[in-house]
Amino acid sequence: MEDKAQIQEAIKIQGEVVRKLKSEKANKEQIDEEVAKLLELKARLGGDDGKHQFVLKTPKGTRDYNPKQMAIREKVFNTITRCFKRHGAETIDTPVFELKETLTGKYGEDSKLIYDLKDQGGELLSLRYDLTVPFARYLAMNKITNIKRYHIAKVYRRDNPAMTRGRYREFYQCDFDIAGQYDAMIPDAECLKIVHEILSELELGDFRIKVNDRRILDGMFAVCGVPDDKFRTICSTVDKLDKMPWEEVKKEMVNEKGLSEEAADQIGEYVSQHGGMDLAERLLLDPRMAQSKQACAGLSDIKLLFSYLQLFQVTDKVEFDLSLARGLDYYTGVIYEAVLTQAGVSNDAQNGAEESVSVGSVAGGGRYDGLVGMFDPKGRKVPCVGVSIGIERIFSIMEQKAEVSAEKIRTTEVQVLVASAQKNLLEERLRLVTELWNAGVKAEVMYKKNPKLLSQLQLCEETGIPLVAILGEQELKDGVVKLRVVATREEVDISRADLISEIKRRTSKA
Repeated sequence: MEDKAQIQEAIKIQGEVVRKLKSEKANKEQIDEEVAKLLELKARLGGDDGKHQFVLKTPKGTRDYNPKQMAIREKVFNTITRCFKRHGAETIDTPVFELKETLTGKYGEDSKLIYDLKDQGGELLSLRYDLTVPFARYLAMNKITNIKRYHIAKVYRRDNPAMTRGRYREFYQCDFDIAGQYDAMIPDAECLKIVHEILSELELGDFRIKVNDRRILDGMFAVCGVPDDKFRTICSTVDKLDKMPWEEVKKEMVNEKGLSEEAADQIGEYVSQHGGMDLAERLLLDPRMAQSKQACAGLSDIKLLFSYLQLFQVTDKVEFDLSLARGLDYYTGVIYEAVLTQAGVSNDAQNGAEESVSVGSVAGGGRYDGLVGMFDPKGRKVPCVGVSIGIERIFSIMEQKAEVSAEKIRTTEVQVLVASAQKNLLEERLRLVTELWNAGVKAEVMYKKNPKLLSQLQLCEETGIPLVAILGEQELKDGVVKLRVVATREEVDISRADLISEIKRRTSKA
């Protein structure tokens, strides 16, 4: 049993942390994370009778979404879905859990992050880690050889979540993939065009898309003297270059992965290089790289990719970066990752300067030609290329932008409130709101028999309802409805027969 005094001291310190964050008007997610720690400490202390107290909270690495957050989320999803559909994609869905065997051996060092479900005497199951492996299983199982599909769904990872940076254990992925045998680099270039379109449309701030090729990496490792059996593990280490300085990455390669210092230094020379088509042309002339056939094939494809990207008008944001590795085992060709270089959220209250939100990668993907074949009994391959949009990180930025902007976010789509100016008009209000609903108008009434007109108008102000249809004794006699525009307070009498078309006309402009 922990010493009670120690826990009380920890509660006191944690309470100070929470108070400090609140006084500094820190990020809401950061505050929530520290409050959760405080509640956990209080639970360990127990109640007055010394029993463990149940703490009402969401599990670690998960969160609830309130109506305002959901409104932002819907807007983002709609933007992404519109883009996927614009490029001719259809959608599918797969189970949230798969056979454990389906997921095993597909994720390299990240396999330890898979959630295994408790064995209950049936099949051994795991929660899906991404949407790509289930997609490959779906293609192999249904013998599909070509499809352009998108899939938006939740995935699960036993990560140590940094929720302030948009990292969770349960989160959405938005995937777009093209499966089928096509001419080189055309589908790959379209995937990059899609990333460019989505990030530009969401106005998240400046971004760049880094591109590399697994064949170039493998060829580079070979000519630098990395043993074949160490390719994948060294690849996972190189993938950490966006989070760690080269010195630490080198140390991991040499001390933990057993690579020679000389090989690590040669890798270091290459991974520091980035550019465009010019870099690919330069590396094709590199005497060391020329020794590797697969590296040359990758470099030729990068050149071809850039020629298509020029036609798609996206080369301003794309760069060929030899340090990009993407740790997943199933990539076989082109790989890419989009990172925000400046997230465009200013926080004047704190420091009077533009403050960058630390979110890292917001999209990633690549070519995986062998994955479907791993599931096919005859090993038949279906070439695939795809991209995954890191939606949770995008939400983090959008929410912070909404917090610092004065713009009010509507959480409902109600177009008109049916109100009454006098008492005893509940039945008339219900008749009118039914007419509106039946005509497809988004309408509401207050759930009171005799609400005050002022409180009905205040409800519209608070929730952003643009119109009020007001009924009174005189209006009923004249067969009209008083239509009030909430923003300007302008009022007009509209005949009951024209009301629906007038509401639709006024709200279609909004």
